[in-house]
Amino acid sequence: MAHHDVIAAVGSFEGKLLVGGDAGYEEARRIHNGMIDKRPALIARCRSTADVAAAVNAARENGMELSVRGGGHNVAGRAVTDGGLMIDLSLMQAVVVDPDRRVARAEGGATWGVLDRATQAHGLAVTGGMISSTGIAGLTLGGGLGWLMGCFGLTADNLLSAEAVTADGSVLVASETSHPDLFWALRGGGGNFGVVTSFEYRLHAVGPVVTGLRAVYPYDHAGTVLRLYRDLTGKARMARAKERLVRWLDDRLHFGFSEWNAPGYYDEHFTALFNLADFCLDEQIRRRAVMVLDLMVFDLARFNHAGSFGEVNNVFQLFL
Repeated sequence: MAHHDVIAAVGSFEGKLLVGGDAGYEEARRIHNGMIDKRPALIARCRSTADVAAAVNAARENGMELSVRGGGHNVAGRAVTDGGLMIDLSLMQAVVVDPDRRVARAEGGATWGVLDRATQAHGLAVTGGMISSTGIAGLTLGGGLGWLMGCFGLTADNLLSAEAVTADGSVLVASETSHPDLFWALRGGGGNFGVVTSFEYRLHAVGPVVTGLRAVYPYDHAGTVLRLYRDLTGKARMARAKERLVRWLDDRLHFGFSEWNAPGYYDEHFTALFNLADFCLDEQIRRRAVMVLDLMVFDLARFNHAGSFGEVNNVFQLFL
């Protein structure tokens, strides 16, 4: 069977199929690392999730090695297969921003330059790559280090959902409530769980930033600079902790405390909440921690979890 016929045999294909000698083939197989010189037998330049599913099915049914090119920035060259089928997502770069919900949905071929341009139009951003030409897919699936991680966590921390085509050609939307195991895996759990065709991110108020700089200080100013850095980042961490604690408390109020029944859940959170309520200097955080503890204490007393009445009494004594 001719390579052009591989995907056609599976179904309709909106994108473009390339083999060696076709116009655009040489450009499509090139990635950021110029030392990588692999030649796929077939390049499927997809325009839709349906195209990606057709390519995955074609590779599986014809025994072809499959690789996926998002932004093509991976230094090891994993985006390109030698002699197999390469899915190229570079034609899928649409970004939709909902400024009211502070959410963005971006297709898997987008780069951070494309995503940032769309979100910054609304004064919003998410932790992204330090280089604008980096693909959102590879960075997000690897965890996601970026300039904003000190304030808002890794890119994966801000991932709300992901649409993925799995090895059997199924299209799944993974989130905390839908296919949660897959969602966990996609947020830095490794590779080969599926081809992610779109990402939904939580956005934060940032910018618009029009310039930036990298400051270098004399060595004899190190003490002053490091103390200032400690104070500034400490405030950023506290702001992030407040945001996460508020979100966590809201979840508890909406969904209840059934998870206290999970093994180890009580021990994992009780001490942390106890210390937060007792020692935190931020009054808003302290009040919210006390609220969570009050609800937790009520639950423990109601169900007598783990013989914990002695510890419940200690909590009551703390706030008398």
